[in-house]
Amino acid sequence: MMATVMNAIFLQASMESIGVPTRVMTAFRMAEVAEPYIRRRAVRHLEKGRVVIFGAGTGNPFFTTDTAAALRAAEINAEVVLKATNVDGVYDKDPRKNPDATLLEHVSYREVAIQRLSVMDITAITLCQENCIPVVVFNLNQSGNITKALSGQRIGTLIDNEGCDHFKIPKAQEVRKS
Repeated sequence: MMATVMNAIFLQASMESIGVPTRVMTAFRMAEVAEPYIRRRAVRHLEKGRVVIFGAGTGNPFFTTDTAAALRAAEINAEVVLKATNVDGVYDKDPRKNPDATLLEHVSYREVAIQRLSVMDITAITLCQENCIPVVVFNLNQSGNITKALSGQRIGTLIDNEGCDHFKIPKAQEVRKS
């Protein structure tokens, strides 16, 4: 969790160096470097036009940083979760083990869960699905991708309720007919 705080502080310094006002909020008290996470305070910072960077997960054991991101997104009514990673998006197979893996540009939460696509843990995906928060998975290491993601340009993989039925998963009513 400390690494997430260090990354948050680094991101804050980078953003503030280009004039973007930010606040870092953490699940643990670290008064010297960040504010404690309080939902109403986070929302107020956003209302004032500040970027809020969350660190230190949820402050509870057994929850991943992906789940923390999904939870915080739901709490502040975020429009999207941006998941920066070291691959170009979500693949149908592990691209490190399978050179024939295909990048999926658009998948549904359901496809992620049923196909066990290793993008986020199931709790995080479910939280996003239940709160209708799309997830954009993109490569952090590719220059310009953060800017593209923040400006809403199409990059990586979009995960939402619709998807593109890459896996031909039968709809609930089709399963009942069978």
